Amino acid sequence: MPTTRPTSRRVLASALALAASAVGAVATITVTAPAQAATCNGYVGLTFDDGPTPGNTQNLLNALRSAGLRATFFDEGTNAQSNPSLVQATVAAGMWIGNHSWDHPHMTQLSTAQMTSQIGNTQQVLQQSTGTAPKLFRPPYGETNATLKSVEAQYGLTEIIWDVDSQDWNGASVSAIVQANARLTNGQIILMHDWPANTVAAIPQIAAGLASRNLCAGMISPTTGRAVAPTGTNPSPTVTPSQPPTGSPTTNPPGGSGCRVTSAVSAWNNGLTNNITITNTGSAAVTNWRLTFTLPSGQTITSGWNANYSPTSGQVTATGVGYNNTIDPNGSTAIGYQATHTGNSSAPTGFTLNGVACSS
Repeated sequence: MPTTRPTSRRVLASALALAASAVGAVATITVTAPAQAATCNGYVGLTFDDGPTPGNTQNLLNALRSAGLRATFFDEGTNAQSNPSLVQATVAAGMWIGNHSWDHPHMTQLSTAQMTSQIGNTQQVLQQSTGTAPKLFRPPYGETNATLKSVEAQYGLTEIIWDVDSQDWNGASVSAIVQANARLTNGQIILMHDWPANTVAAIPQIAAGLASRNLCAGMISPTTGRAVAPTGTNPSPTVTPSQPPTGSPTTNPPGGSGCRVTSAVSAWNNGLTNNITITNTGSAAVTNWRLTFTLPSGQTITSGWNANYSPTSGQVTATGVGYNNTIDPNGSTAIGYQATHTGNSSAPTGFTLNGVACSS
């Protein structure tokens, strides 16, 4: 395990502006949830520390989704506070969120009060972004002691170290990161990080290697601390793509008081990311939902997650896909998209859910 933290982070170069100039209007964008292999003879835990980071996290999420992999992200509180939309994007992409302290200190060198502050403040920030407090904690550098474990227990956290260190924090090559993942066996967990370019580049080969061994990327059980099938208790409870939502769909459009939509836009240069949360405030489930909204002039959707988007500019209709096509009473779902813009990075307006106007 690493004994020192890298003093600098290799920032991924964003290709979004270049991609935006090459992408024309697309009639429909179809997004599917992370896939599971046809046969799973075991599960491994892919974990990524130190995020979220602008420009890096979204590229990693895109790579994981394209490869059909799910993972656990151990986020730092200070980064989560600065980038709440990326925390929301992580959950929206079907990943899980864990606590990685506030700012990555050597926890065993801290007082009990300082440990409590590091963990408690991070719990609060992550819960504010996702609606759920994490159940997993990874101590920075893998350093732990009895005092730290006691503080973790106060927050109901299970401590997660790792079985394999990818060494991506230490400049490991793409092939070395792939080879490290190839050593994983059923139930084991690998340490990777949110920020190295080589880690993102290794994702397709990691997926192929796991599939060749009939291993699937699973969740980390807060009970056992081992990688398991993504069912049952979820480390960061969200709608699990491999399972349909619970509840009995009964009506469409929503009954009762309707719906609420929140939109979190993060813009850069000529691009933006928008994470949208749809909440059914009605008294009955909404099935086969359709969220309609108007994009500001000059914006065009280029990619998205957890929904289909058509058309990609003007008045857009987002429709639920697969596991994500029902919203239970008092339940919510997270969707999102990336778009280009020509100087207007405002949020969309006029949200309606199956014809019912939504509050914001």
